[in-house]
Amino acid sequence: MLSQSQIQTFKNELLKQKEHIEERLNDPAFTPYSLRDSVDELSLADNHPGDLGTELFEREKDISLHEHLRNELDDVNTALQKIENGTYGICEVSGEEIPFERLQALPTAKAMIEHTHDQHISSSSIRYDRPVEEEVLNPPFSRDPKDRSMMYDAEDALQDVERYGNSQTPSDFEFNNIEEYGSTFTESYENVGYVEEFENFIGTDIYGNNRTVYPTKKHEQYEQDLDDYEEQALNGELSEIDVKDIEKY
Repeated sequence: MLSQSQIQTFKNELLKQKEHIEERLNDPAFTPYSLRDSVDELSLADNHPGDLGTELFEREKDISLHEHLRNELDDVNTALQKIENGTYGICEVSGEEIPFERLQALPTAKAMIEHTHDQHISSSSIRYDRPVEEEVLNPPFSRDPKDRSMMYDAEDALQDVERYGNSQTPSDFEFNNIEEYGSTFTESYENVGYVEEFENFIGTDIYGNNRTVYPTKKHEQYEQDLDDYEEQALNGELSEIDVKDIEKY
């Protein structure tokens, strides 16, 4: 049973908490104005949809914090009312006394810890309380970074996004084989639309006959690499890295 001095201590703490919350709620700078009023613009339509992204986030955050303070103030007022009518510290579920230590940690506590709603969340509800998108997000869209399937995976998605630009420059790469900003994304050297290097500059007719080599920069580089590797092989100068490079041809 709480003593009168303990109840008075909790009451003083709740009154201080109430004063602080009301001060926050009455602060003009914290008032959750509408987005139009907060940015003081004639129109919310801008040249780029991301221009007002930060402002929209701040408005949403302020509204959420404002609502949280309102709920917290309601809990404080409820606790003060219970002190006045002599029911403070009594569990609303079981009618038993709430432990003193719990009230110290949370003066607005309405129930014992074992009777709070958090204790009734089962593992099955946690398992099924997931975003609906996960019902169709199966491999290759897995979160496993070791997934190296030949299908379109997370790495391919990252490459597609980075093709539109990132913070890297050609000078950021260890090897000076990047000649343009459009090749500064992750593993930009990977083939797109074909597997073997020679598939990029050879072709056949509709029946698979009349093989033709089309002179391109890729073809010139391919021929140059083969000549270099052949010369290095004759001189016994191939390293393990060079051998791995040959394997892709």
